[in-house]
Amino acid sequence: MKYLLDTSWAIHYLRGEERVVKKLLSLREEGLATSIITLAELYEGVFRSINPVLAEEALKDFLMGISILGIDEEVCKIFGRERARLRKLGKPIGDLDLLIASTCLRYDLTLLSDNIKEFERVENLKIFKGA
Repeated sequence: MKYLLDTSWAIHYLRGEERVVKKLLSLREEGLATSIITLAELYEGVFRSINPVLAEEALKDFLMGISILGIDEEVCKIFGRERARLRKLGKPIGDLDLLIASTCLRYDLTLLSDNIKEFERVENLKIFKGA
């Protein structure tokens, strides 16, 4: 695995946005993963859609070949350290985004996200810029 998909990129892919579809297809062989947090956010979208059955099928197709990474003690430790650091700086980010970033750091992955401004605050996080 080399890359971790954030919710924004997964949504772009599921909507068929060409720039993201092309980029993810080219990166797939290098190894793609996503966080259990992203999966939860994507399921929210499934159940908010007009046709949840069809939306869930599309999500399951998308997830084939993508590793889903959970939250373990190391992710929690990274989360706690970064949350404390960011709060001291007065620059906190949302807890779900921080859990996604912590998962990325835990597995030494590069984050694929459009939410660069938020994620840039996380120390040592590698972010892929440009799709």
